[in-house]
Amino acid sequence: MRIIAGEKRGTKLYTLEGENTRPTLDRVKESLFNIIQSEIRDCIFLDLFSGSGAIGLEAVSRGAKKAILCDNNKQAIQIIKKNIEKLGYKDKIELYQMQFNELINKLNEKIDIIYLDPPYKTNYAIKTVELLFKKEILKTDSLIIIETDQVEELKEKLENLNIEIIDERKYGRANLIFIQQKTKK
Repeated sequence: MRIIAGEKRGTKLYTLEGENTRPTLDRVKESLFNIIQSEIRDCIFLDLFSGSGAIGLEAVSRGAKKAILCDNNKQAIQIIKKNIEKLGYKDKIELYQMQFNELINKLNEKIDIIYLDPPYKTNYAIKTVELLFKKEILKTDSLIIIETDQVEELKEKLENLNIEIIDERKYGRANLIFIQQKTKK
């Protein structure tokens, strides 16, 4: 796994061993960032369920002002710390070892882009979106991207929320769903 583009392009990242995490494939990551590239510069990027931190670190490499990374796994946090050190991003990354809901409740600043890659077969994506809306840390044009393998179930549950699906992409088992809060008319 590596940084694909930006100032740290080509830098190899440390990864987690074992089967508890599923790194986002380079082709998915590259496609994701091609889609959101115009939104990245100077944004505040939240990467929940960070794993190795590759998505948030990629965002900073591509010009994000800051990335907030969160994972509750101790080994993941150690890998992220090594990657932050390797890239020299200590001043651009906030790293938290806690549950996603604890972090959302702790945040006080508005977030531009949120990337959610929760463990498959959980309801964490819906719970996270609900919490984000409740906490009111989204801007009117904030973008939420969810990586999932359960597209239809997720879309069905998202219908009950005040959101709009603005794009979706499929990459083998992985699917990316891009959502925004519906604007009031």
